[in-house]
Amino acid sequence: MTRMSFDRIAVIGLGYVGLPLSLQFARSGVSVLGLDTDESKVESIKAGESYLKHFSSEEILEQNAAGRFTASMEFSSVREVEAILICVPTPLDEHRQPDLSFVLDTANAIAPHLSKGTLVSLESTTYPGTTENELREALEVGSGLEAGVDFHLAYSPEREDPGRVDASMKTIPKVVGGLTKRCEELAERLYLRAIDCVHCVSSCRVAEATKLLENIFRSVNIALVNELKVVYDAMGINVHEVITAAGTKPFGFMAFRPGPGLGGHCIPIDPFYLTWKAREFGRHTRFIELAGEINASMPDYVIGKVIAALNKEGKAVNGASILLLGLAYKADVDDCRESPSFVLMDNLETRGATVDYNDPNVPVIPETREHAKFAGRKSVPISDDYDLLLLVTDHTEYENYDFSAFSVPLVDTRDCVNNRPAKYLSA
Repeated sequence: MTRMSFDRIAVIGLGYVGLPLSLQFARSGVSVLGLDTDESKVESIKAGESYLKHFSSEEILEQNAAGRFTASMEFSSVREVEAILICVPTPLDEHRQPDLSFVLDTANAIAPHLSKGTLVSLESTTYPGTTENELREALEVGSGLEAGVDFHLAYSPEREDPGRVDASMKTIPKVVGGLTKRCEELAERLYLRAIDCVHCVSSCRVAEATKLLENIFRSVNIALVNELKVVYDAMGINVHEVITAAGTKPFGFMAFRPGPGLGGHCIPIDPFYLTWKAREFGRHTRFIELAGEINASMPDYVIGKVIAALNKEGKAVNGASILLLGLAYKADVDDCRESPSFVLMDNLETRGATVDYNDPNVPVIPETREHAKFAGRKSVPISDDYDLLLLVTDHTEYENYDFSAFSVPLVDTRDCVNNRPAKYLSA
């Protein structure tokens, strides 16, 4: 095997980032070893079965048959590869502080098996300095090797967007920063095996900061339209109509849409990584934190709309039966991580309501870190045998569903329903 040809790599973490990354490298002719501590994912890949909606089993079967994609729980196998890509979660802990345990546990697991010359690239979102400090230290201590000398270290943030059809992992430019210039060059060579365009930056810190900027930009702008939604609603103005009109301007405006709160693994979490790290330098990110407060308040605003709709029917939340439409955090995907639907379900049930849910993409609620009590609940059919319907996710199925004959109120947090019932309320 030619050294640093990157013909064989390992991808650690086979979730919404790691699985598509593995398949993209495999399609590009690279032999990929997928590693995960979740036995069910490993067994699914071995069987050629997909567990993510936007990837077909045929894709996995094809790469399996070609011998380009295998899966294992044996982390010692990394001694056989030239590059290791780490794609594990970086959540917040119960105090809303960064939790690097998945990254560091991974580093501790692979360090004893790290071969000289191997490139390690972290893709998990984190604060600037993680790669060259915490990750580097864990790898060096566990392996006895020196980063930038005996092995190579880089950071390249994931830019996966489940459900997007106008761009793919292959076509989305990859930002890469290395611990040393040599690390950067090797990381660029690695990613060019599978990605059309690689943009190199001067350090791992710059690459880490780039990912945070991308998601903070979205968080702040979503907070702006969420706040405008509340203000314009008080004035009797539909904020969605305003946004559509403003979007006709061919310059100086980018449309963002309000919603019931933030979801997904990135936007609700990533800004807090920077605010936490900024305190170390005596800086306070007031603007970012304010955006977080506004976005976090949106479920309460929606609950207020639900209460108003029920009161108009002479009913209270306590004792009401509610069908929640949409569990996924965004349209037409099966990803319900950090979904505001869970917050709304929890709030409504705490107030005494009975809540069912419907989601064509999430037939059963999976295990989640923050809302484990909902795991195992199953999606039910759409009907008007409830006191109220609450639409949280703008799935295409809901946009086109005919609610016009429904006699119960429909509270729509996305302003997406085309065939509306008589008792329709935008929230």
